[in-house]
Formats: sequence, structure tokens, C-alpha cells
Amino acid sequence: MFSPKNKILAWKTILLIAIFFISFKGISQEEKDTTKIMTVRYGDKGFELRTKDNKFLFQLHSRLQFRFSTPYDTDPLTYDDYSQDAKTTFKINRARLKIGGHAFEPWLKYYWEYELSQSNLLDFRLMIEKWDFLSFKVGQWKTEFTRERFISSGEQQMVERSLINRPFTVDRQLGAEVYGHLKGKGIADFNYWFAALTGTGRGSTSNDDNHLMYFGRAQWNFLGRFLDFEGCDLEFHEKPTPIIAFSAITNRSPYTRFSQAGGGSLDGFEDGQPGQYRVNQWNLETAFMYKGFSWQSEWHTKEIIDKYNNDDTTIMKGYYVQAGYFFHNVFHWWPEHLEMAARHASYRPDYSIRENRQAESTLAFNWFFKGHKNKLTSEVSYFSFQDKSLPLEQGWRFRIQWDISL
Repeated sequence: MFSPKNKILAWKTILLIAIFFISFKGISQEEKDTTKIMTVRYGDKGFELRTKDNKFLFQLHSRLQFRFSTPYDTDPLTYDDYSQDAKTTFKINRARLKIGGHAFEPWLKYYWEYELSQSNLLDFRLMIEKWDFLSFKVGQWKTEFTRERFISSGEQQMVERSLINRPFTVDRQLGAEVYGHLKGKGIADFNYWFAALTGTGRGSTSNDDNHLMYFGRAQWNFLGRFLDFEGCDLEFHEKPTPIIAFSAITNRSPYTRFSQAGGGSLDGFEDGQPGQYRVNQWNLETAFMYKGFSWQSEWHTKEIIDKYNNDDTTIMKGYYVQAGYFFHNVFHWWPEHLEMAARHASYRPDYSIRENRQAESTLAFNWFFKGHKNKLTSEVSYFSFQDKSLPLEQGWRFRIQWDISL
């Protein structure tokens, strides 16, 4: 299961832990012998090693996803996908190793994440978070462009993200960001994020030309309460906690889509040349949690301009709405740890063509053994594919997934 690269990573991790233990200078031998210099515990982010003065924190966390699906696992993308042969699958969908904490000062934070099953370094970033209103980040991470994509795959409400994630996500990029929380009184409560990024996807350390990706997000916490990026109201918010956010991105690159694998091309677009596609995107987002009820939605517009072909422009639009509830709050016979959730998503790859739509409707059930750290999710989805020149295609899919963090 583990490649030579994974074995090397494991040894590097062991070495990093060893360095952590021996790297605290300025403590005399006498003090080491008589004073406990660090604590070891298991917390919300895995195993934690923390020095007594809280100058250093090291967190080690791993997560596994086991998934069964039939008659296919990935979302159908083209008309032919609906007539593909059934392929029931059982696989380890994700195997993550996460390391984070802070060094020298509690506000100087670091984090990196590795996908063991595919030997991909997903995240590596350094954050300066000394002030709530002004923080800085540098490295590689998932941009905060969409709530659905930014929520960790281990804290999702469904087995996987919606049908519109593929065409609209900006995914992981390398760059620098400034962000903060402006805590005003009453409705004057906002979060903001602004970043300059390479715009060429995960694992790419340079841009294809001199055009960077620019990203911005403004979030209004209009009841004065911040809502974290996570699915399900496991915290059982005692007060209504809503947010409205608007985000935008502009980028010029060879790519029309991004994923964990890096830059790629959407269906109908050829592999691009450096600087071929100018992509502009907007997203209006809402979310809400209150006493076991959760809601989230996104409305996307994406403009792709082919600079090599007379500025030929394609407009894409898509949306999803999603809600979940712990019905034990209403019906005592309903199991306390069982949540039911539903989602509907729709996507138009070319908004100029009226009969051009893909849709997904999903019903899911979550059983939380230990919150998101140990949960079982089952879902059934119904897909449809509409094209003006082809008959309507429809299909069903069932998936069940066990997600466990260690």
C-alpha cells in the first residue's frame, strides 16, 4: 500500500518529531532534570506536544476514508458517462497525514498536509496571526473562494462535494494572503481575505506568464457571530449564526479548472497555452446554523475568455443548496447521533444554450460515533443530463463512507 515515497515521508516525520524534542535551547540541564518542560496529550487535532511556556506546539494527526459506491463513484460528467458499465468500488478514498502547531510564539503558526495514497503534498503554509484584524499567510493552501471546497473533506456533511465543485473550485494555489476579522458592534462584524497567487494549481511553484491570480472574499457576520468552515451543527449553536459572503477571482493561465491534481481543462476546452484563458469567477454564498439545523448555499458565475481565439467567451453558471438537521431535537425516538441532510445542485456549462443543464439531488444520513473524528455517512444521489441535441439521461448512485481520524 505504501510506496517508497511514503516510507521516506514516514521517516521524515519521525525525524521531525525527534528534532522537536531536542530543539529547545536556553533550558539548562538542571532545569531539564527538575522541571517538566512539555506536556503530551491527545486533543482535537491529534497528538499534541506542548512546551510548558507554550512557545512550541506540535500536533500530529492522521485520517482515513473507506468508501463503497455503486454503480460508479465519481459524478457523471458527459452524456456517455450515463451508459458506462457498472463498476462497484471499495477503496481507501483518502489517507491523510497532518502536522501543525506553532513555533517560538503562539501566533506564529505552521501547517502541512500530505496525501499518502497518492504521494501528494497538499498544504504547506506559515501563518502570522498576532492580531485578529490583520493576519498573514504564505505557502500553498485551498483558497477560501467557496465554503464547500474549503471545508475539510473530513468535516463534510455529505460523502463528497457537489456536482458543481469540479467546474468552479479554485482549489489549492501557491501564494500570499492577508486576512482578518473586523469585530464591530452588532451588525458591523466582518471577515475578509485577499490573496495574490500563482494561479497554476497545486505543486506549481511558478506562473506560466506575468499574470497572477487575484482573489478576494468578504464575509458579513450580520448577527455578530462568526461561523466556522464545517458541515453539520455538531456544536448545537444556541443562538442563530448566519453569514453572507461574496468572493471573486481573476486569473490568466493555460487552465480552465483546478483540482487536487493541479491545473486542468474542463470538457469542451482544449489544453491551453501559457496565458490562453482569462477566467473570471464570482460566488455568492450563505450559511446558517442553529440548534442542530445547518444550511449552506452557493451561486456561481464563471467567465472563460479564450485570448488565443478572438476573445471567444463562455459563461457558466451553477448553484447548490444544502441543509441538515438532527431530528432528535423534535422526535425523541430519533437517534441522538443521527443527522439527515439533503442537497440539490445544478450546473449549466454554457449559459447561452437554454437546454444545457446537469443536476444532482442527494439525500444523506450521518451517524456520528465521535463527531467528525469518527462518523459513518450513507447517501443516495440522482443525476440528470440535459442537452438540446441529445435525449434526457438520468441515473442513480449509492455510496457509504467511514471517516476516522487518529
